[in-house]
Amino acid sequence: MDSENIILEKSEQQSIIEALLFSVEEPLTQDQVNNCFENEVELKSIIEQLNEFYIKTKTPLKIQNLADGYQVMVTDQYNDYLIKLNTSRAQSRLSDSALEVLSIIAYKQPCTKSEVDSIRGVNSYLKSLLEKDLIEIKGRVSGPGRPLLYGTTKKFLQYFGLDSLEALPRMKELEEIVNEESKKDE
Repeated sequence: MDSENIILEKSEQQSIIEALLFSVEEPLTQDQVNNCFENEVELKSIIEQLNEFYIKTKTPLKIQNLADGYQVMVTDQYNDYLIKLNTSRAQSRLSDSALEVLSIIAYKQPCTKSEVDSIRGVNSYLKSLLEKDLIEIKGRVSGPGRPLLYGTTKKFLQYFGLDSLEALPRMKELEEIVNEESKKDE
């Protein structure tokens, strides 16, 4: 029999995990999966098996580790189509100012509004980032005035497709990128 005609099958456990992945808005966690099964399930292993299945069957999906869980994503080769589809969702895009504030908070967190303002040199508006749940209040400084401390959320990690803050590029890497871009512009 021709190997391309072989139908690959998923186990019941894999199918259940896949159904759970498609039904949750946030990344699916090991704890959530454990609550659904009588016996403990090795989620990471099943995710690897599902990703192998998707590759073998040329499915345009992948399951990615995001923010301490797993989420179904479309493979990179379809990005151009997704960009075209999502142009109507421009209102959810972040302004350059919002991206600047987010990057400052991501790299310096927890930090105060005055720290962000001193780096940017202008008054930073954090309200929209709080409303979009990309940042949250992490506490207060114990000093005078007890200003609020801000940090990023799990939704921030999801929005930028990161597993953790450690996945952010290092400052040296960013400097190299900026230098390369400025050389191209010359």
